[in-house]
Amino acid sequence: MPCEKDDKFKDECGVCGIFLNDPEDENEAARTTFYALYALQHRGQESAGIAAANEHNIELEKGMGLVSEVIKARHIKKLKGNIAVGHVRYSTTGGSALVNSQPLVFHYLNGMVALAHNGNLVNTVELRKRLATYGSVFQTTTDTEVVANLLARYSQDKLEDALAKCLIDMKGAFALVIMTEDRLVGVRDQMGVRPLCIGNLKGNYVLASESSALDTIGAELIRDVKPGEIIVIDKDGLRSIQVVNSPRRAHCIFEYIYFARPDSNIDGINVYKARRELGKQLARENKIDADLVISVPDSGTASALGYAEESGLPFEEGLMKNRYVGRTFIQPTQQMRELGVRLKLNVINEIVDGKRIIMVDDSIVRGTTSKKIVQMLRNAGATEVHMLVASPPTRFPCYYGIDTSRREELIASNMATDEICDFIGADSLNYISMAGMFSALKNDEERFFCAACFSGNYPIPIES
Repeated sequence: MPCEKDDKFKDECGVCGIFLNDPEDENEAARTTFYALYALQHRGQESAGIAAANEHNIELEKGMGLVSEVIKARHIKKLKGNIAVGHVRYSTTGGSALVNSQPLVFHYLNGMVALAHNGNLVNTVELRKRLATYGSVFQTTTDTEVVANLLARYSQDKLEDALAKCLIDMKGAFALVIMTEDRLVGVRDQMGVRPLCIGNLKGNYVLASESSALDTIGAELIRDVKPGEIIVIDKDGLRSIQVVNSPRRAHCIFEYIYFARPDSNIDGINVYKARRELGKQLARENKIDADLVISVPDSGTASALGYAEESGLPFEEGLMKNRYVGRTFIQPTQQMRELGVRLKLNVINEIVDGKRIIMVDDSIVRGTTSKKIVQMLRNAGATEVHMLVASPPTRFPCYYGIDTSRREELIASNMATDEICDFIGADSLNYISMAGMFSALKNDEERFFCAACFSGNYPIPIES
C-alpha cells in the first residue's frame, strides 16, 4: 500500500547569489537576494538563509521556515556587503534541522567561505571516509559539508583551482553558489542535472537556480551555466573555466514536468511551453469522450490547457487550490494529514456536477492524493473521472536530489496501470508515452535529459 506522504516529489533546494560593483547601500545585495529567494520558495520550504560578504567578513542569517518567516527587515540590516548568497531547502540527504540549513559558512586557509548547494552527491560515503582519514570532522549530516571539507582539503590552491579538483572528485548532481569575501562563484555538475543560470542586473551579475528569480529582481537572463563549468565573478567581471566536458547531458526532466516555475527558462526550454506541449501530446495519444477538461493545480494546469486545445474540449477550473496553506501542509501533523487534500484543494461542485471529467496531472508518485481527488469529484457529482498524466509511470527512485530513494514508495513500481486505476477509483487512467514525452520536449533522451525515474537508466552510476 502506498505510504501516506505528500504525493509529489520534492526538489532539494534553490540557490542564488549576487555581486554588486557599486551598491546603492550596504544592504542592497542581501535585500536583492531576499527577493530572489522569494521567487525560488517553491524549491524548498523547510529552511532559508542569506549570507553577505564585504572585503573583511561574512555575516549569516538563517533559520527553519519560509523565507518571509526567517529573514526579517532587522536581519537584512545586519547583512552588509556587496556580495550575497541565498538558499531555500527541502531535505533529501540529511534531516530537517537547523544545523543542516544553508548557506554553510566556514573558515579555511584562505579566509571565509559561504556555500549554498542544490542536489545530491552519489559518492558521499566514499568522500566522507577519505576526508575523515585526513582529519576532517563533520557537524552535519548533509553532503554540503562534504563539499566544504573537500574544498578545504585543496585550500593550498587558488579557489577556482580547488573547485576544479572538487568538481572532478564529486560524482552526482549539484549546483553550487559559493562566496568569499571578494568573489562569487557558480559551479554546475558535469552533466547539468541540476539547473543554474547567469543574469545581468544593471551591469552586475546574478546566479540563480531558475530564470524566474532573475525576472523577479529585474535581471536579464544571459545564459545557463554549462555542465562542468565554473563561473567566477569579482570586481574585474565574469570569467568562465570549463573543467569537464561531458559526452552527454542529463538535465532533470522533472524540472520541466513539475519542479520549476512555469515562467522559467531552463537550458533553452520554456517550462510553460514544455508542459503545454506535453498536454497536446497526451491528447494525440488518448482520445476520450468527455464533457470537459480540468487540471490538478497548479503544475497540471498548462498540460490540461494543452490537452483541451488539441482535443477541442472546454477547459474549466474544477479544482480550486488554497495557496496559503504553507508549511502546515508541507510538514503536517497526523490530524492535518487526515484532512490532507481537502485542506489544499476544493472542488467547484457547479462545474463538475453531472459531467464526464478528464483530469490532467503532472505525475502520480504514491497515488494517495489522486485517490482522494477522484473521490472528491465523485462526491461533487461527476459521472465519470478519467485521469491523464503528463509524464510516464514513475517506477524508479531518484538519487540526484529528489526526496524518494525507495521503489516501494512508488505506486507504479508495484502496480500495473489498470491496478493503479482501480486503486485511485478512476474510470480510466493513461500516462503519456516515453516517446511522446521526448517528442513534446523536442529533444532526445540520451543527448539531453535524465529520465531515470521513468526508465531506470541512471546517467551517473550509483555507488553503494
